[in-house]
Amino acid sequence: MSCAVQRTKAPSEVELKAALGKSAGLWAAIVEAVGRAFPPLELEWRPSKLEFGRMCLLRQKDRTLVYLMPMAGQLLVGVVLGQRAYELAMDSTLPEAIKKMLSDARPYAEGRGIRFTAKSAKDVASVALLVKLKTAPK
Repeated sequence: MSCAVQRTKAPSEVELKAALGKSAGLWAAIVEAVGRAFPPLELEWRPSKLEFGRMCLLRQKDRTLVYLMPMAGQLLVGVVLGQRAYELAMDSTLPEAIKKMLSDARPYAEGRGIRFTAKSAKDVASVALLVKLKTAPK
């Protein structure tokens, strides 16, 4: 059985901005913050069952750092943390709401996954911190 990765065509800038609406600036800020901290950053588009039909994985080499999902004028962010990164996150300055999502998330072999809507620059900083914790050396 083949486990080929299914990629999809990236949306045009106009299409992406239309889907994100007022959240387009947050998208750009997250991509820039993660790209600055983890070059070279690759944006990989994959099919999604969400209404936009695609999601973007921000990747460095073979590692997915964060998932960005455009949704009807909003930006949904997804991240999966392994056990060590989870422990670092719980001891970090992340907002209590994100810590609660992490503690409530069911642990799987890949780690604990959460999704939240990015609404402000504070959320951009939280995404950057989550990625930093996820990639912290052991």
